[in-house]
Amino acid sequence: MDINRKLWNDGQQKLRRILATGDHSKAIGQFLVQYGMVHGRQVSRGSVWSFEEELWQGLTEKTFRSIPPKGEHSIAWILFHIARIEDITMNMLVADTAQLYVKDKWTKKLNATISHSANKMGDQEVAQLSATLNVESLRNYRIAVGLRTQEVVKKLKPAELNQKVKAERLQRVMETGAVTPEALEIVTYWSKRTIAGLLLMPPTRHNFLHLNEAFRIKSKLKEIS
Repeated sequence: MDINRKLWNDGQQKLRRILATGDHSKAIGQFLVQYGMVHGRQVSRGSVWSFEEELWQGLTEKTFRSIPPKGEHSIAWILFHIARIEDITMNMLVADTAQLYVKDKWTKKLNATISHSANKMGDQEVAQLSATLNVESLRNYRIAVGLRTQEVVKKLKPAELNQKVKAERLQRVMETGAVTPEALEIVTYWSKRTIAGLLLMPPTRHNFLHLNEAFRIKSKLKEIS
């Protein structure tokens, strides 16, 4: 593991400890540091090293859309999925507002074949989505979601961090089709989390895990090209 990933993992453990102590201002500050590293410069403001910026360096459109032999995902699918999950959780579950994807009509901008979180997709569905997504629009969607998440988190009050996710908000996620019935387990997972728990997963750790997957795909495709 390189130094930047080690620093991120150490920082995530620090964030977990601070959230457990209830130190609100320190928790939000540490979250924003962790969060900036898994988004691009437009979100992090260039204050920290960025996983996403490193991923985009030298990334061709062919590599962006390709699924490795015996692989399940493309980099296109990964970036779409982590943006969708973050948009759904931070807006619908934390802020109790509409997801940006719907409010700002991103389906058309992205030329996307789906509107849900991209969980439980078959191979053909992943390949089709990967082939059609607009690259620049996907980067812009990630930026929009990132800036919105920062707004939401900065407005959180100390008492809110330990609140469980409200059942009516989870129900709205299912009713609006943000998550498909086949992926119900992810909603069940969210139902067991507090707002602090959601800050740990997905906008920080979920992004980190999938960006690492994207790096592996990029490396594998380079090896076989």
